[in-house]
This record gives sequence, C-alpha cells and structure tokens, in this order.
Amino acid sequence: MPQPAKKPFIDVLSGQRQPVPPMWMMRQAGRYLPEYREVRAKAGGFLDLCFNPELAAEVTLQPIRRFGFDAAIIFSDILVIPYALGRAVRFEVGEGPRLEPLDDPAKVATLAAHADLGKLQPVFDALKIVRGALDSQTALIGFCGAPWTVATYMVAGHGTPDQAPARMMAYRHPDAFSKIIDVLVDSSIEYLLAQLAAGADALQIFDTWAGVLPPTEFVRWSVEPTRRIVEGVRAKAPDAKIIGFPRGAAAQLPGYVEATDVNGVSIDWTAEPSFIRERVQSRVAVQGNLDPLVLISGGAALDRAVDNVLANFAEGRFIFNLGHGIQPETPIAHVEQMIRRVRG
Repeated sequence: MPQPAKKPFIDVLSGQRQPVPPMWMMRQAGRYLPEYREVRAKAGGFLDLCFNPELAAEVTLQPIRRFGFDAAIIFSDILVIPYALGRAVRFEVGEGPRLEPLDDPAKVATLAAHADLGKLQPVFDALKIVRGALDSQTALIGFCGAPWTVATYMVAGHGTPDQAPARMMAYRHPDAFSKIIDVLVDSSIEYLLAQLAAGADALQIFDTWAGVLPPTEFVRWSVEPTRRIVEGVRAKAPDAKIIGFPRGAAAQLPGYVEATDVNGVSIDWTAEPSFIRERVQSRVAVQGNLDPLVLISGGAALDRAVDNVLANFAEGRFIFNLGHGIQPETPIAHVEQMIRRVRG
C-alpha cells in the first residue's frame, strides 16, 4: 500500500522538526487579497460568506493557490457558536460583531444548553470541498474561539478595548458566567469533532483575549475551559492535533501548555524568545510570531524580522506564522518577500 503523503505542518505538531519550517498566516484568506474582496462583494454580508460553502471554500483556497502555504484554515468566524446557540449575531461594516448582550444572570438563564450544529452544516460542507481540492501535502485547519474569548463578545454584545463587561460579570456573577463557559465548552467540543469528521487535519483554539486576565482568572476562565475542550475532543479523536493560542499569555504559557495538553502553541510578537525556547518549545511545537506591522513595512526591516524569528525558533519544532492576523493594508509583494525569506 502506498504511504500517505507527509504534511510538514502535521509532522511538526507530531513532534518532528522540519528543516524548512512549514508556514501559513492567520487571516490569510482576507481583505489584503483582491480576489477575496471580489468574492466578499458577491456574497453580501460577512456571515453570508461564512455560510456559503462554495464561496467559503473558494476564499479558503485563494491564499493556497497564490502563495503555496503549508496549511489552509477554513474561512469562518469564532462567533458562529453563539449563532448556533440561537443568539442573534450580525457584523456591522467598520464596527465588527454585534450580539444581543448576556449581561445579567436573568439573560444567561435564557441561553440554550446545546448548539444546533445543523446551523453550522455549511462550515462542514466547505471543509469537505476544501479537503477535496487541496493536494496531499497541504494541511487543513479547523478552529473555534476559546470559551473565554467568545464569552467576552456574548456578554458585552460587541468587542471592547479590555473586555471589562465580561471580566466584571465573572467577578460579580461567577455562577452565571460559568454557565456561559460550560455551554461554550460542550458546544465547542461537538463543533471541533464535526470539523475533524468533515476533513480537518488539525484544530486551533483562538483565545484572543486571554491576556487581559489576572493569573488566577487566567487559569479559571482560559486554561481550564481549553483543557476540557482538548480532553473532550481527544476522548473521541485520540490523535487530534490541537494548537492553542492564548494571546498575551506571556509568562503563563508553560502552565497553559502543561495543563491543556495541546500539541502546539501560537505566540504573539511580544513573546520573549529565550523564555519560549526553554520553557515552551522544549515541550511542544511553537507557531508564530512575526509582527503583522513589520509585514506592512516590508524592506530591510521585514528581512531582519523574519531572520530574527527563524534564528529564535527554527532549530526546534516550529511553524512560521504571524503573531496575530494579517492586516488588510498589507502589500502582497511583502507576503511574497516573507515567503522567499523563510523558504530560501
């Protein structure tokens, strides 16, 4: 029987360092690409694009065709889970997401106990289309938002600079806040398992707002729910490859890695390299961490920054990525420059 083709991205998550680090970019299917903007205009609203399997698959594949990245990440959003829980979710142009706020215990009592995964069937259909279109060496990533980060939007009804509404609710009404977290943990496990069944090779859990929490709350609201999700997914898919991204976790990363049992961890551009090498990369794969702004800058500054990331992390298990999402105003030529530098 022929051996299945190796996927460098999956090999790194399985513990095998690659001589040339596999690479992809967070938000690689997005507004910096003219072909994405064209499809987006055709789709109508943002959620219309997420829930149109053919168009979501198309924008997922666009950066693979253009740049040959080692992984595609399905085009979707972390707020599809609240939508599947029956909450109103909409995206206002220039303002970001808007939800009906769950800002007191009485409202939390109205939250559905289980997500209706039927509402997310378009995401699974898009995954199947992408899986069929990718070559055998390119990995496909499914994802969800971490319960803490998703809850911050559900409580406030929109993003805020420091997610104070959710932090206040967690202090004032910990039982009600726990209910939101518990529902999100259970729903996220089912959602991630369904993404694996539809063809995802690996999963990423985005905890964009982990960095606003004090250490005790970080353990309670970021680490613990993520640990439960990983455990729940692995109970049914023991070999599932999972990356955690507790953005801004800094010195709390070693504890996060140990407690959650993720295969890899994504780091932002503020992470201190020697600390990450000694305390994190010695145990799991590391993914990151180019500053998205230096990618906009280009030129010699970009070359230096790419070289710096490689010098810091490429001797170990490493996936080259940005420290967060690519910005819409990023020139395509700078992305090409970065790829040449990493792979050259």
